[in-house]
Amino acid sequence: MTFEVTILGCGAATPTMRHLPTSQLVNVHDKLFLIDCGEGTQLQLRKYKIKFQRIEAVLISHLHGDHYLGLMGLISSMHLLGRKSKLYICGPTALKEIILLQMKLSEMYLSFELEFISTQTHEGGVIMSDNTLTIRPITLKHRIPCFGFVFTEVERKPKVSRGSIERWKLSIAEIVQLKNKVDIIRNDGSKLLWKDLTEAPPKPRSFAFCSDTAFSETVIEDVKNIDLLYHEATFKKDLEKRAKETFHSTAEQAGMVAKLANVGQLMIGHFSSRYTDDNELLHEAQSVFPNTILANEGLTVNVKSLL
Repeated sequence: MTFEVTILGCGAATPTMRHLPTSQLVNVHDKLFLIDCGEGTQLQLRKYKIKFQRIEAVLISHLHGDHYLGLMGLISSMHLLGRKSKLYICGPTALKEIILLQMKLSEMYLSFELEFISTQTHEGGVIMSDNTLTIRPITLKHRIPCFGFVFTEVERKPKVSRGSIERWKLSIAEIVQLKNKVDIIRNDGSKLLWKDLTEAPPKPRSFAFCSDTAFSETVIEDVKNIDLLYHEATFKKDLEKRAKETFHSTAEQAGMVAKLANVGQLMIGHFSSRYTDDNELLHEAQSVFPNTILANEGLTVNVKSLL
């Protein structure tokens, strides 16, 4: 089953020739979710041949421009290209007002429905869920209300082996019973134990998005044992004071979060434009947490159970 993250933009503050503002495409079992939507996001979606009409929801972390200014253009393009299916917009409460005001003043009447979900009113809970995954917002430490997102697969049911089906001549009803972890008692009094006749399903995988945030013990608790953590690393440690003033993190601090949270893999991004070589940030994070990789436009990372 697919579970992957594609980086569309990983720069901080402003677009540059090296990096675009934050945006990521998360594919869970072929369901597409967009996290943040900085300027140029829809062009990146086209560049990497992502069918953006299939995006089910857009999740906006906070209302600094480099994280949402591409959203109205994306919504407009979806409309012009004939979208019919509902689009969920998850983000700070004020995001609804921003979008509806622009639509009102431009007299835009969409061909599809928007449904707004406030991360602020769902703090500590779940904003979206179905039979394959849950998405919950986590509170980040930034200058304005800001949320990360944790994607977690729903645990699949045990698999009944073909050998067991043939050996015990299991009916469909019995197979369903075993998959639901219920033992079978047959008419002759014999008992079939679900633990003996099933194979354990793969461990549910998980991904956490954390940008923008200062170093936070709360975040560490919220991303404990995550398989893949994306954490901002705007500055190097020599600018730790600047990071603190702007409620951002250094690469070293991102590595500390990953280490203390016991995550499987760390991906750093949200790089300040002052750096011409992102490997400086990578090496700093790796000095604390070796299994660290750099975000970069076009990179797709498969989420794996590494713990």
